[in-house]
Amino acid sequence: MATNNSNSNSKEMSVEERLRALYDLQTVASSIDKIRTLRGELPLEVQDLEDEIEGLGTRISNLEGESKKMNDAILAKKNEIKESQLLIKKYEAQQSNVRNNREFDSLSKEIEFQKLEIELCEKRIKEYTVELKSKKEVVSSSKQLFEDRNADLTAKKKELDEIVGETQIDEERKEEKIKEIEASIPERLRVAFNRIRSNARNGLAVVPVERDACGGCFNKIPPQRQLDIASRKKIIVCEYCGRILVDSAMGDEPVKE
Repeated sequence: MATNNSNSNSKEMSVEERLRALYDLQTVASSIDKIRTLRGELPLEVQDLEDEIEGLGTRISNLEGESKKMNDAILAKKNEIKESQLLIKKYEAQQSNVRNNREFDSLSKEIEFQKLEIELCEKRIKEYTVELKSKKEVVSSSKQLFEDRNADLTAKKKELDEIVGETQIDEERKEEKIKEIEASIPERLRVAFNRIRSNARNGLAVVPVERDACGGCFNKIPPQRQLDIASRKKIIVCEYCGRILVDSAMGDEPVKE
């Protein structure tokens, strides 16, 4: 893949200088990747814990709201029982003053109806009480899990903060280095580098030839192709994986600070 001059930077840079800049860019980018790998899955674990805690908080709030409604329903049924008991006493008193059997039977039916209402209310109270007990158990276990997850989150955040604290300055310095290198590279090359890097395993867009093979996909590179790469006269990509190839000697050279 040969490149044409596209801006003032490209006119000032030889192909070898472009290759050097691309390899330096890869080296610094890979060192940032290592820092982020050191953090591992901690940021995701922290986010997952925060999401779980938020979900638990919502669940507990909903359950407590449902428990309150259940308590209110039990209280309402108890009040209905009291009302029915008062009505029964009232009807029983009225039975003493009835004028005929028809009035007595009518009051008896009312008393029977109120007794059935009491039985139904008592049945509902038992059902609500069982359900309320179950909800309270779930609330209790959810609160315990909420506390456990909060403790986990505190520990994970502390661990993450320690790692970030240890690596942040180094990462920021490397990020500045990347900006500095990118500023010296023609835009078309930057775009190509980022595209290859985003698609490549381990984020490797520029690799040296090692043991006669591509340092990315490990396919053999023909001798003449290796000579072309070593001459540093044009930018060459691996025909198998599309990575930009540099000679092993460049890989041994330190990144310019």
